[in-house]
Amino acid sequence: MEIIPSIDLKAGRCVRLFQGDFQKETVFSDDPVAVALGWQEQGAQLLHLVDLDGAADGTPANLPIIEAIAEALRIPVQVGGGIRARVTADRLIAAGVARVLIGTAAIENPSLVEGLCRDYGNESTVVAVDARNGLVAIRGWTEGSQVESIDLAKEMAS
Repeated sequence: MEIIPSIDLKAGRCVRLFQGDFQKETVFSDDPVAVALGWQEQGAQLLHLVDLDGAADGTPANLPIIEAIAEALRIPVQVGGGIRARVTADRLIAAGVARVLIGTAAIENPSLVEGLCRDYGNESTVVAVDARNGLVAIRGWTEGSQVESIDLAKEMAS
C-alpha cells in the first residue's frame, strides 16, 4: 500500500476546506515549504499538492510556492488544481514536478491530456476524475457536468 500525504494550498497557506466549501477553511500553516519538508522527513515517498485557488479559478495561483516545494524536496511531487493550459503544465514539469493532474481540462480540452502524454509520458500525466453521484465534478468541485465518470475514465485510458 502507498500512502501519499497531501497539502492543499490556498492563498499561499496550507489549508483544509470543510466539506469542500471554499468559504470554510482551517489554516494549518503559513509555511508550505516547511510542511512539505516535514512530510519528507517523516518518510513520505511522494507528495501531492492541490492548488485550490487554481482549481476554482482555472489558473494556478500558488505556482511560486509549488516551485519552491519541488526544489526543496528530494521526493517526487505531483500537482493538481487549475492545470488547464499547456504552458502551466510545462512550467510545472520544468520546475521539477514529477506528475501533473488534469481534471477539468480532461473534459474541456482532452487534446491537452493527449499532448502531455505524448510529450512527457503516461507516468507524468494523471487524469483526476472527481465524481459526485456518478457524474464528473469540475472546477474544484464547484460545478457539475453531464459526463459519466466511468465514461471519462474510459476515454482518457484510450
